[in-house]
Amino acid sequence: MEDCLFCHIEKSRLVMEEENFYIVRDAFPVTDLHTLIISKRHIQSFFELTDSEISSYTKILNKCRIDLLDQDSSISGFNVGFNDGVDAGQTIMHCHVHIIPRRSGDVINPRGGIRGVIPGKQNY
Repeated sequence: MEDCLFCHIEKSRLVMEEENFYIVRDAFPVTDLHTLIISKRHIQSFFELTDSEISSYTKILNKCRIDLLDQDSSISGFNVGFNDGVDAGQTIMHCHVHIIPRRSGDVINPRGGIRGVIPGKQNY
């Protein structure tokens, strides 16, 4: 797509590259080393990935996790997810998955994790 930011990633931004995915640091990170796994194929949704791409994604996710842990021993957890559709907060309509490293004490109470996307629903 001509106007898609993720279809025109500068090679200098790449942290890793795999047959089906580009891996870059998020331009607006939630935490240090916040990383994106971006489909090379222009699709909007994670649910449009083929079985082969999902298999490839699983491998690259694990590779990213190991790489991040090697870079920063203070990482003690991860939030991994994607925003699928405008109402879910997707702002770039190109399939990408966030890997957000977490560290002890980065928030007062991390319980509920991604449930925090809806204010007031994280704590239960």
